[in-house]
Amino acid sequence: MPTLLTGTLLVVLSGATPVPAQTADSLTTVIGRALSEEGLVGATWSLVKPEGTTVGAAGLKDASRNAPMSPTDRVQVGSIAKTFIATGVLRLVTEGRVVLDAPVAQYLPDAPIENPWEATSPLLVRHLLDHSGGLDDVRMWQVFSLRARPDAPLREGLVRVGGTVRVRYRPGDRSSYSNTSYVLLGMLIEAVTGTRYESWLDAELLAPLGMARSTFAFVTQLGPHGDPTLAMGHFDPGTTSAAVPTHLRPPGQFTTTAADMARFARFLMSDGRVEGRVLVDSLLLRAMAMPTTTESARAGLTAGYALGLLRRDRHGVVGRCHLGNLGTFRAALCLFPEQQRAFFISHNVDPENANFDRIDAILVRALGVPSPPEQERQSPGVDPAQWEGFYYVQPNRFAQFAYLDAVTGLTRVRWDGTALLLEPLQGSARPLTPVGGAFFRATDRREATHVLLRSSEDRPIITDGLRTLERVRPLTVYARWASALVGLAAVLYLLVIGGVRTVQSVRRGMWRSEALRWPATCLALMLVAPALYLTQSFLAIGDPTPANVAIALLTGMFPLTLLVAGMHRVRTGLRTNTARLDLLVLAGALQWCVVLAAWGMLPFVLWR
Repeated sequence: MPTLLTGTLLVVLSGATPVPAQTADSLTTVIGRALSEEGLVGATWSLVKPEGTTVGAAGLKDASRNAPMSPTDRVQVGSIAKTFIATGVLRLVTEGRVVLDAPVAQYLPDAPIENPWEATSPLLVRHLLDHSGGLDDVRMWQVFSLRARPDAPLREGLVRVGGTVRVRYRPGDRSSYSNTSYVLLGMLIEAVTGTRYESWLDAELLAPLGMARSTFAFVTQLGPHGDPTLAMGHFDPGTTSAAVPTHLRPPGQFTTTAADMARFARFLMSDGRVEGRVLVDSLLLRAMAMPTTTESARAGLTAGYALGLLRRDRHGVVGRCHLGNLGTFRAALCLFPEQQRAFFISHNVDPENANFDRIDAILVRALGVPSPPEQERQSPGVDPAQWEGFYYVQPNRFAQFAYLDAVTGLTRVRWDGTALLLEPLQGSARPLTPVGGAFFRATDRREATHVLLRSSEDRPIITDGLRTLERVRPLTVYARWASALVGLAAVLYLLVIGGVRTVQSVRRGMWRSEALRWPATCLALMLVAPALYLTQSFLAIGDPTPANVAIALLTGMFPLTLLVAGMHRVRTGLRTNTARLDLLVLAGALQWCVVLAAWGMLPFVLWR
């Protein structure tokens, strides 16, 4: 009875039509059971249907206090904030204050953007909204830092002093998810409106929509101004974490409620009017999740990201969605405009092994969205065998770790005569069924998910609209693997053999005679230094902490120790097999250091 009264009162206050209490109670029971079985803490959600809106909650909002989650509790949504940022920009477009296809430099002339294609392909506002600007996603210091300030200028969270935002691929051609793009959009809003983006959006977007309990401002659960109605985040089911400021405010800082998110969903599926006044042009709202400029879009693939939403084919239905996570929260918003239905859910924990799709599927079933017809198998209009080979993501999402993607993030593509098999080095194979022309469909999807194309440089590519796999020559793959394997073997030799010989030389009082003493000692310290991470917060991984400084210094010194050891070995002579082997090992380790340095991985600095 208390659950029924609370749910009914909330629905009445929100102006929505109530659904039968049995349905709401049953959904709460089903989701509550799923949360428990998946090792999750709590969740709050809303369902939007033509006949009304319902909200619900299950589990705990604070595991440390065993406090239950309430449908009225505030939550965080992570990257769903991007959909709001995009909607705010579309409002400025509607007002004629921003032009979608105008260069970003027109609004941010002093932004530190480095675009090698500026003369022929300038970075446009649309590219930022669509994640097609060829920009990096994030750096570690932007995400994991305890030095961020909620009132800092957005530029401080964009680049370090003297740094630039580098365009890594021709703008507009390919989609690559980028938080950096939405920091720039926050700066654009501030440049056009002359005020902080948080204040303008709160007043000019959230207020007209009646989202009174939502804000772009920083909100936390603790402190003198803490909000006790904001659910506590959790790193795992037993470890709570209050919200902390972030450098990436525009793309990820937003506090809301399930009821407010239902209001937003209804607006996105409307004609863009609020109380008879056009807030956002209806044509712009309908263009969300409909990419136009990318290679995949030009080829006719409907999947992709555009203007703040992505087209998502899951659970037998196709919607316009956005997902979000903060490490302590995970959220999803999905719209089905044709049926005027939508769902929102926010979990206050984000473990890697939980099946969140299971809970999303429960909400989809509760909405009763019909499944579109499944695209049937058809003979391919291209020869898939011509696309066989090794592929890597181009551009990759995280520039800071591009080397790791180039070595371990490869996918092998094979055509077995009936299906195109995508076989990543890490993970299980994914078969794609041909559905006519150059289009293929993943077996658990309803419509074409991939298209086979050739790039402007005539390289075979396979894209799903969100990321692009580009074929790489086998010789390049094998060379990278060989370099890494030789480097790893050399490091292991220096650590084990060099370490044993160094200890023995110390015991004999002949430490100076051991050629491998310096690289061996440096590697040993590298193994010990990570213990310093136990003295700092997980959230400070991107800050210049003692642990990070120690790792940076040691990895920077390691190549120098190799050179010193090599000179020592040459100076003392190469008459023995051991001496010659030592020199080969040192050369093998040094070549890997050169490769890592060329990819920006050495010295290993996490705060740049």
